[in-house]
Amino acid sequence: MNEENHRTQQARTERTFTVLLSPTHRGARLARLLAVAHLDAWGLPSEAAAHIVAELATNASTHGRVQGRDFQLSLAVREKTLRIEVTDTRGDSVPPGPGAVKAPEDDGAENGRGMLIVEALADHWGITPGPVPRKTVWAEIDLVR
Repeated sequence: MNEENHRTQQARTERTFTVLLSPTHRGARLARLLAVAHLDAWGLPSEAAAHIVAELATNASTHGRVQGRDFQLSLAVREKTLRIEVTDTRGDSVPPGPGAVKAPEDDGAENGRGMLIVEALADHWGITPGPVPRKTVWAEIDLVR
């Protein structure tokens, strides 16, 4: 096996899961439950991922909601990294990017901490625009510490 083929085989996705869900509280809850079930079936830790999926799916169903259009949850394990992606159809409603997330000014506020949780739990995260009208908010968790 030459070096190029070896690199290609290493870069292949080891496991994937993708599902379309309704942009509702029920859809966000189902995203979390499905993520935990798949990660458990794959023998991977799910606690941090469950929190990240819950926050991203809640954002997609709250801020990314467009009537009649679903959001997409994708999980992919590549080498030693779990990548979580949530895609919605509100590319015009983009959260602050990595390093720009601020806590709400009101300590008693019930909203506004979701991306802080993502930033705290993910090893890497970001936002990928498009194709119009979509955006994808993604987070990666290193599986080897």
